[in-house]
Amino acid sequence: MQTDLRKVILWMTGALASFVLLAVAIRALSASLTVFEILALRNLGGILILGLYALLTKRQRIGLPRPLWLHATRNVFHFAGQWAWTTGLTILPIATVFALEFTAPAWTVVLCVLFLGERLTASRILAVILGFVGILIILRPGFTAFDPAGLIVLFAAMMFAVQLTTTKRLTGSNSVLNILFWMNVMQLPMYLITASLTGRPPLIFPYLTTATLPGVVILCIAGLSAHLCVTNAFRHGDAIVVVPIDFMRIPLVTVVGILLYGEAFDPLVMLGAVVTAAGIVWNIRQESRLPRR
Repeated sequence: MQTDLRKVILWMTGALASFVLLAVAIRALSASLTVFEILALRNLGGILILGLYALLTKRQRIGLPRPLWLHATRNVFHFAGQWAWTTGLTILPIATVFALEFTAPAWTVVLCVLFLGERLTASRILAVILGFVGILIILRPGFTAFDPAGLIVLFAAMMFAVQLTTTKRLTGSNSVLNILFWMNVMQLPMYLITASLTGRPPLIFPYLTTATLPGVVILCIAGLSAHLCVTNAFRHGDAIVVVPIDFMRIPLVTVVGILLYGEAFDPLVMLGAVVTAAGIVWNIRQESRLPRR
């Protein structure tokens, strides 16, 4: 692939801004909505935006989710991952959440080897080992007061790994528009049903106020633009270029956490994220040198 660095940087700048705005919107909405209600709103906004895009542009059609079982599998695991990640944002420092989420590619390597029959190379083994070391540095079990909430985000990373693995299979027969549209359609009832089990009827709009409107708009737009920007970045450059830029999410959200929420800077969280990212980037660099089959 011919890398267009200017376009990669442009799309990844949009992705970084989207991820940070998404986290801030979730924090703001969590004061009046449950996690399930926040995610249901995100799905509803995604359906409306993608549906209107397909109708107005007519560039791409939204087809049936094929194969249905794979779409369903992807969205059940993504549903669980989104719940865990969003819950983590409401109870943990933002930098810790993003750093632990960055272990998802290491888990993806394991799943691709186990379920897609991909080879287990030395660089992939190193990526998994460094991912595990990064987790230990961030969570520090046995050295400080261990916060079990970190395990929730680690669970989210594992669920995202399943989502990434199944997405890899789906892209062979589905457009990005198709995958994202059916993701929102399938996950919306999951969140509404789960929200009703918490004791509040799944009627989100009575809980919204004028003050929450900016957060809802940012949630819906940033939730979609993050996916779209990263996808387009990969279209204009290889992973060896995209992933290091994506890592800038962690120092960026660290600054946001300090300025907006008064969160303390934790150098070990940053160190753990660097160790994890080093394994991922090294693996990508080594695999980019292999002859294409």
